[in-house]
Amino acid sequence: RPVMLELTERVAAGAAEAVLRLPYDTRQKSRFRAHLGDGTEVGVVLERGQILRDGDGLRSPGGLVVRVEAAPETVSTARCADAVQLARVCYHLGNRHVPLQIGDGFARYRHDHVLDAMVEGLGVQVTVAEAPFEPEPGAYGGGHGHHHEH
Repeated sequence: RPVMLELTERVAAGAAEAVLRLPYDTRQKSRFRAHLGDGTEVGVVLERGQILRDGDGLRSPGGLVVRVEAAPETVSTARCADAVQLARVCYHLGNRHVPLQIGDGFARYRHDHVLDAMVEGLGVQVTVAEAPFEPEPGAYGGGHGHHHEH
């Protein structure tokens, strides 16, 4: 049985040699097993309290650099040109402690039909699709925060 590759250091992705696609739930963990795009098994062992973001780099003790990609997952996206109405949607979702990705004219959360009905009840259209999910890191930390529009 081949030895599992360990990724133990966070670095700039730069010219990454491999890709690790992960959903948000996995990117929140400090220690987990996964597979690179080529099927190689990896063990990620990082300091606790870090959230991996799309575009982050991880390095093995042997020097291999892997780029993290946010894997598409089922999400609901509320789009609204009215900033006050969108703020109202974000307030009600945040009040329910829903991880929320906020962008220009939209708010995205993991798909939930009950939340979709609530948002639509606020007068905002919701679409469900497969897309990368990059929620806000939170006001008190939760990893480093840089934002990407997808």
